[in-house]
Amino acid sequence: MTWPHGSRHGSAGSGLTRAALLRRAALGGAAVLAGGSVVPRSFAGPLRYARRSLAGTLSIVQWEHVVPAYDAWLDDWAARWGERNDVAVEIDRVPYTRLPALAAAEAKAGKGHDVFGFLSPPAAYEDAVLDHADVVSEVERAVGRYGALGRRSTYNPTTDAYFGVATGFVPSPTLWRHDLWESIGESPATWDHVRAAAPRLRELGHPIGLGQSGELDSNLALTSLLMCFGSSLQSDANVPAIQSPATVEAVRFVADLWQRGQDRRVFSWNPASNNQFLLSGEGSLVMNAISAVRTAETLGLPFADDLWIWPVPAGPVARVALGQYTHVYSVWKFAKNPEAAERFIADLCIDSRQATEASGLFSYPTFPGAAAAEDLYALAATDPHQPKGKYSILTTVALRHTRNAGWPGTANAAVMEALDRNLVPSMVARVSLGKATAEESVAMTAWELRRIWRRWRAAGKV
Repeated sequence: MTWPHGSRHGSAGSGLTRAALLRRAALGGAAVLAGGSVVPRSFAGPLRYARRSLAGTLSIVQWEHVVPAYDAWLDDWAARWGERNDVAVEIDRVPYTRLPALAAAEAKAGKGHDVFGFLSPPAAYEDAVLDHADVVSEVERAVGRYGALGRRSTYNPTTDAYFGVATGFVPSPTLWRHDLWESIGESPATWDHVRAAAPRLRELGHPIGLGQSGELDSNLALTSLLMCFGSSLQSDANVPAIQSPATVEAVRFVADLWQRGQDRRVFSWNPASNNQFLLSGEGSLVMNAISAVRTAETLGLPFADDLWIWPVPAGPVARVALGQYTHVYSVWKFAKNPEAAERFIADLCIDSRQATEASGLFSYPTFPGAAAAEDLYALAATDPHQPKGKYSILTTVALRHTRNAGWPGTANAAVMEALDRNLVPSMVARVSLGKATAEESVAMTAWELRRIWRRWRAAGKV
């Protein structure tokens, strides 16, 4: 891999105080960072088109995207799709923090929207949604085979059914301050490099940002680190596998990294914390989707060009990471317009290259044939921000290094419950805080995983 070498424009010392940077980031990135504070809004397709009546409505719920241009694109795309298909499309958008509760409420009530847009594989709702095998087949006829990440995120090999269709996924790369790392002659090429650099970066006032809290970003970053050490929640046969020497080694590593180059705030991080940490000018490295980098560019922060994008640091076994989000559309069994719902999802997958462009390279197609790798690299190369080529590296992260939730197995109900309950951050934090040894904490987590798996096996889902 050849990494870009671009000129730097601005630094942390170019006139803005950290407090001022925090204020600007809070104002400019509120919709990006404060997921629970966005007011829901709807897009409703026109009720009647010229010279023809609609054949019904289609209701969809999904998150308020962190890239407003994506929502604008989808509104336009849905309106044009609705006109072609004589369907009025209604899209209700809610903050992503509210999606889980809304999905649970609709499933329990047996009524709600036709299509639910999840941000992670909804394996637990398999009995409440249609089998989407026909949708997958339809898309494959148009653009070719379903990608491994998408298929493993939506297919249950135990029941031989698809509980949804992944229309796109969001990589979670390493976001780091090149100027700060360069000043100490280091880069986050490997986790050993990160550990070596951590104390020196903290001395400079710019610690590492790897959360150990019960929230999404901490959970994904730590689980990805475990994967780099050869650890995983489950095996490729969907059997619990956390209790291993590799897990113990990884947990010890994280505890040591915290002692070397972090502070206690990482134990109380919320979903906005690592974005705020980076945008304030304090953070030297986080693992997250590119929303923070795009916000820095939009705000014109003095260190925006020094925010570089790399794959996850390489571990002793692998260089792989979970995606930040997996966009999965599922059609409820109680949907009033299931035929239109399935057609909508299929066509959106077929046009997912447009979605990648509209999102500013935030998300990528799960059907590789919808956008050839060469096309995605060419699209990334047109991004004007410095250093030249940093978004091409993001494409490499997406296509080579990102794995599905539950890897090396599939995203089944058991592993998704384990992830939803943030068991990995709890396992690591116990050791960092001196409440258990690495062996003890891993054994506690393994015991809890076995309980989860027994319940879902009894339900016939794993």
